[in-house]
Amino acid sequence: MVTAYSYSKEILAPLITERKMIELSNLRVFLVAAEELNFSRAAKRLHMSQSAVSQSIQAMERAYGIELFVRGGRSVELSEAGQTILPMVREVLLAARLLEDSLQEVNNQVGGELLIGCSTSAGRYLLPILLSEFQHSYPAVHPRVKVMSREGVVERLLNRTVPIGVSSKLIEHRDMICTPFFEDRIVLIVHPHHPWAQYGHALPSDLLDQPIVKCEEMTGTCETVMEGLKQHDITMDSLNVVMELGSMEAVAMSVERGVGIAFVSEMIAARGLALGRLKKVEVDGLDLRRKIYMARHIGFPFTRAQSLFWDFVKSQYEKINNELWDSLVRFEPAA
Repeated sequence: MVTAYSYSKEILAPLITERKMIELSNLRVFLVAAEELNFSRAAKRLHMSQSAVSQSIQAMERAYGIELFVRGGRSVELSEAGQTILPMVREVLLAARLLEDSLQEVNNQVGGELLIGCSTSAGRYLLPILLSEFQHSYPAVHPRVKVMSREGVVERLLNRTVPIGVSSKLIEHRDMICTPFFEDRIVLIVHPHHPWAQYGHALPSDLLDQPIVKCEEMTGTCETVMEGLKQHDITMDSLNVVMELGSMEAVAMSVERGVGIAFVSEMIAARGLALGRLKKVEVDGLDLRRKIYMARHIGFPFTRAQSLFWDFVKSQYEKINNELWDSLVRFEPAA
């Protein structure tokens, strides 16, 4: 009986015969190409040329007489052999990272890549600030934030391709650890010339007659807004949605241009509010907040840098929700 294990042994047999030794650099190229399924995107991530990525993959294929990818136009798919060795490649590279981490620890150094998957707009604003502060203490750490959907974060945490994820929703899974690190406030923004701008207040029922700009329904912001409006018997169908956009930044920009009014994270609106390009309106009886979570897989062994960053973010909870928040929403516009 031929099993996946025996098949993988056949594939990897050349690695230990005829003095053939595969290099970690080639394995890294293979892994990134397998994750992206696009040599051009893989090259960008690896800071290499596309031809160098292709040559690295082809060299592995020629050396061991196997096909790792099935080429088809601009995109590629993993072959059966590629799918078989992918989990082992991940394990090898993880072991290499942990070894490197141990060697650095001998000299009290902390370095290496710090990969974070992020699905929230608030997270994209917070992470650069947190990472820059973290780098002050550990300058050899190389952070990389990969923006993806909430489902993408969960999927990559579960298959252990991302060690840390940031999500606007609690991930309820037996293999996941989630910890809240920020409370995001969602506010109604209007153009400075809007009739509500000067008064700064509105009733939930007033929203029914207004042109609304909204983000995609699957975003955490949209879900939080609709849950809040439901308490006032307002549904999405009852609103006058004039535009739906793919990002909260684009929503805020459309409000600046007078397209309509919108609910966004106060963090995203911070710059427009400080510069006077947007005005915040309180909706009576509507207090919209959501927690931002940091998540990890319990079976994913952290490097020292990942462990230190996890503890660092947890320790910064009060600062993130007070001092850091104030610095984002109360800065003075440039002269």
